[in-house]
Amino acid sequence: MDLGLTSRPRRRPSLTPMIDVVFLLLVFFMLASRFGMDQVVEMPIASGGGEASGAPKLVDILPEELRLNGISLPLDRLVAELKTLVETPQDTIVLRSLDEANVQRIITVSEALQAAGFKALVLVE
Repeated sequence: MDLGLTSRPRRRPSLTPMIDVVFLLLVFFMLASRFGMDQVVEMPIASGGGEASGAPKLVDILPEELRLNGISLPLDRLVAELKTLVETPQDTIVLRSLDEANVQRIITVSEALQAAGFKALVLVE
């Protein structure tokens, strides 16, 4: 009984369009990605057990404010006050992030202190 339906051989789907799409995605992600080296900020994290000498040098970093030993100061005055507290540029300055200050804020303050000549910055949690 032939109902007029003829069985045609099945065609295999072509993979060429799929390969083209994968190639275009590959090119897109290669061009959209960043090439280069990320900047590394070297800063030790205090683990306890160390001793500090001289006047205390605790810098609290808040989202909108900086405090040196509890006294609110702008960044330029903070640097000037720290210069009066340290005996040498190798004196330890403790940085503490409070009230969810973001990483960029911590980096900005630490770079300003390093540019002013302070060498020993320690980040505490």
